[in-house]
Amino acid sequence: MRHPSLHVIQDEHQALAAMLRSMVLLVQQTRRDGKAPDFDVLRAMLLYVDEFPERLHHPKESELLFPLVRARCPALADTLDKLDADHARGEAAIRRLEHALLAYEVLGEPRRQAFETALDRYVDAYLLHMAVEEREILPAAREHFSPEDWLALDEAFAANRDPLTGHAADGAYEPLFRKIVQSAPAPIGLG
Repeated sequence: MRHPSLHVIQDEHQALAAMLRSMVLLVQQTRRDGKAPDFDVLRAMLLYVDEFPERLHHPKESELLFPLVRARCPALADTLDKLDADHARGEAAIRRLEHALLAYEVLGEPRRQAFETALDRYVDAYLLHMAVEEREILPAAREHFSPEDWLALDEAFAANRDPLTGHAADGAYEPLFRKIVQSAPAPIGLG
């Protein structure tokens, strides 16, 4: 049986993973080239992470998906607790990374390594988080959810309109996505 909410979640995970990997690639390339990265595009990429996954995707997982999994699969309680804690720390984590980027931009080369280390940790943690969701939570949902469970989830996740998953950007976000697509390295951009 097809569950649109699972496809939305997986598409959003793929878009976020591509964004995170593109950030790392951008930073690695500029280090190899011996120059500073394009701070404007890195800020735009971090804004995407803050605006879409942190504010749109995670709340729906924590408020809708995880409680249903918790009710249907009590054995996953510890995993769900960790994932919920990751979500709760998400805003603080993105702020620390934004601060590290700003410090690098304003204070220069002495702050490069701190930013790169913070970025690598952030990306590694995020990729691991999504892997756990896809390896443990989504299969449990497929196996244990009722048709009524799916109706509520499908309706909620269908409202997500992340432009990196093939939807048109909301007018307010068009400049953000244009900047990312034109400046970021593949797999997200053309730069």
